[in-house]
Amino acid sequence: MTANFDMSTAVLQALPQPVIVCDEANMVVFVNYAAEAFFGASLSVLSRQKLDELIAFGSPITSLVQSVIARQAPMTEYRVSVGSSRFGDERIVDVFASPLSDTDGRVALLFQERTMADKIDRQLVSRGAARSVTGLASMLAHEIKNPLSGIRGAAQLLEQTVTADEAPLARLIREETDRIVSLLDRVEVFGDDRPMEREPVNIHVVLDRVKLLAKNGVARHISFSEEYDPSLPPVWGNRDQLVQVFLNLVKNAAEALDRTKKPEIKFSTAFRPGIKISVRGVLDRISLPLEISIEDNGPGVPPDLLPILFDPFVSTKAAGSGLGLALVAKIVGDHGGVIDSDSRPGRTRFRILLPMANGTAGRTEAMS
Repeated sequence: MTANFDMSTAVLQALPQPVIVCDEANMVVFVNYAAEAFFGASLSVLSRQKLDELIAFGSPITSLVQSVIARQAPMTEYRVSVGSSRFGDERIVDVFASPLSDTDGRVALLFQERTMADKIDRQLVSRGAARSVTGLASMLAHEIKNPLSGIRGAAQLLEQTVTADEAPLARLIREETDRIVSLLDRVEVFGDDRPMEREPVNIHVVLDRVKLLAKNGVARHISFSEEYDPSLPPVWGNRDQLVQVFLNLVKNAAEALDRTKKPEIKFSTAFRPGIKISVRGVLDRISLPLEISIEDNGPGVPPDLLPILFDPFVSTKAAGSGLGLALVAKIVGDHGGVIDSDSRPGRTRFRILLPMANGTAGRTEAMS
């Protein structure tokens, strides 16, 4: 019996998903290592809690446990809110509950977080529609720029011939025309579907370049910190475009930190095996083990904007065009990666998952 229990414990500890075992009184009697990380507390702390002290108020998980005990059969709840003020932010999970025996009333709960899966699905589904929209937008941008060049030329001539009182109006026409052309140039980028040149790229060199540019520009008064995995393999990507991605994210963070005391931006990298997605032009599913995060201690993103943050023309700034993060998402998608964001007051994090440079990654070029 002890040997079986030890083996069961070892199996549960080896699972990457959080697992909690509770008794019929809803007291926690066991958690695995993944659950300790998920709830941000040790086994000794969690084992003194009741289940309803770990989960969001009104969660159906409590009744799920009771139903499993009564029926002595596995049951599942999908898209359940989990979280508390003590153990962290609210998260959405699928919960798989199963009885451990017919007599002692213990139930094992396995939590499968939905956040990344949902965001990957959203990005993959939206890319097909985005290609059609951006193709049309690029065509319209090209056609609109032709008459705008004539308007700008006429405004320049007027500026040189009108009276001093009227010159500011002519200058306004020229400047607004230039602004529209600049906006159209950015829109045209979304329609560029040509295969990019790729090579193995050291992401830490990219981040160091971004930090250098930012500290001498938009983020000169901001403190930077790094938490790098020194053994991280190279990314299969385009160095210049990756610089643009992270520079855009740092620029956004710097603007959000404008009124923050002791503003800080943190770069971190890690190797996270386990996530694979299907990408257009690639036979096999691509692994995305390289995680790069940009985190700031600013006021955060409004919750209603988080699900649509990477859509074109969505902006948290009154005068923003809403194309910066959309362009970031496009470049990340072109690399076969995904980007997500989570935010609360005092911490906003953008996380990018990218493929590493290897023989499989190289197949994307031949099939583009």
